[in-house]
Amino acid sequence: MLVGHNPASEIYVRHKIKACAELGIRSEKLTPPETISTDELLAVIEDLNRRPEIDGILVQMPLPKQIDSRRVLESVAADKDADGFHPINVGHLVAGRPAPRACTPAGVIELLKYYRIPMEGRRAVVLGRSDIVGKPMALMLIHENATVTVCHSKTPDLADECRRADILVAAIGKPEFVEADWIKPGAVVIDVGINRVDAGEGKTKLVGDVDYAAAKDVAGAITPVPGGVGAMTIVCLMHNTLIAACAQNGLPLPTAL
Repeated sequence: MLVGHNPASEIYVRHKIKACAELGIRSEKLTPPETISTDELLAVIEDLNRRPEIDGILVQMPLPKQIDSRRVLESVAADKDADGFHPINVGHLVAGRPAPRACTPAGVIELLKYYRIPMEGRRAVVLGRSDIVGKPMALMLIHENATVTVCHSKTPDLADECRRADILVAAIGKPEFVEADWIKPGAVVIDVGINRVDAGEGKTKLVGDVDYAAAKDVAGAITPVPGGVGAMTIVCLMHNTLIAACAQNGLPLPTAL
């Protein structure tokens, strides 16, 4: 569901629809007007909750300011929660039980596993405490036996905390906020940020939360923006949809990615 005409959201939704088509998943794009009220949007979601042929529901964030985003996300049936944001699924994550998981942090874990970057016993710092990335990221790293510190805007000596990290996950939403001297030499840097900034001559460009140009010479490994975590977010969204479809149709749950 895409409410309004946020240019970045339109791009993200387009990529998600493309991924569905490539995998043989039927997708349905709903575009309510930007002026829709919370109650009207809740009614649309309730209709989707009742439709047996719909296995997964995604509400593209951010929503317009007049919408109560928390009410909307919590209205999605937990067993159709393709984003992994419903409190029931967050509870399953806390308990280490199988359930749809927040896509971006799940994608980060898969990236680390794919490149055989050890997490067990490593010191991980998560920069950001959002419900969408920071908090679930910390929980997933804990499940991988990392020692995790969550930092945010109120953390004193933020740069010093980051310098202690073997694995640094930047998800604070500020363009190129993390400087090269915040990074321990050889550390793994995962940049979750997606920020559109002025590129001059009336153009814009996407940058992360890390000063990539400077940090790449210090880090042992680092993800670029664009072209890094974003692709894995979509992969994990598809995996969540498959989990939901199997659970609702009495099929064995798929194995890990």
